[in-house]
Amino acid sequence: MLGPLVNSAALVLGGCVGALSGRRLPERVREALPLTCGIISVAIGVTLTNKVHALPAVALAMLVGAFIGELLRLERGLELALTWAQTRVEKSFPSERGNPRVPGFVRKFVTILVLFCASGMGIFGSMHEGMTGEANVLLAKSVLDLFTAAIFAAELGFPVVLIALPQIAIQSLLFACAGLLLPLTTPTMLADFSACGGVIMLATGLRICGIKIFPIVNMLPALVLIMPASALWGHFFG
Repeated sequence: MLGPLVNSAALVLGGCVGALSGRRLPERVREALPLTCGIISVAIGVTLTNKVHALPAVALAMLVGAFIGELLRLERGLELALTWAQTRVEKSFPSERGNPRVPGFVRKFVTILVLFCASGMGIFGSMHEGMTGEANVLLAKSVLDLFTAAIFAAELGFPVVLIALPQIAIQSLLFACAGLLLPLTTPTMLADFSACGGVIMLATGLRICGIKIFPIVNMLPALVLIMPASALWGHFFG
């Protein structure tokens, strides 16, 4: 389980460095660097999307998944939970009382929470390592997360470090379950899974850049639906 451990360690290290030095960074740097992270996320999303095998299956999973997410109001629920957590952080870290009042704090925090914990790269990387023993995908993500965490912690403070807890929990669970899923998957299903994650990564990057605020959390049910959709598409249409 090398990948999840290294990825979470990189997030903690980057978050601590960014939170401790962030107030000394020029404003123009704090505003410009997230744009670079956003476009990197877009590039990763495009790379993963190119692996698609059955585009109609990916489109169906995305549409049905987004429909379910909107009905359940997943992003709104997460925002309410983060608002509560924000209050707890203020009480635990009095020195951080100023940071949670950054304009758009909850919106930005939701975005990076999804970027770190529920990105296609992270989910696919965890499952890939669990199935093959290769941690290359998560190690590459760790390098990106090290700088991304530092950049966002420079603006949002120590709450960014706390994202390491759900991240390692999610990645460890996916790593452990990957062996159980392996007999049920095919290369085409994994390819479509990567492509679905790539679409969400693309939306995440556009959101980080402020181009369009996609409801990313509401799209996440698509990651549950894509493998069955890919299998059914392959069965009926080849």
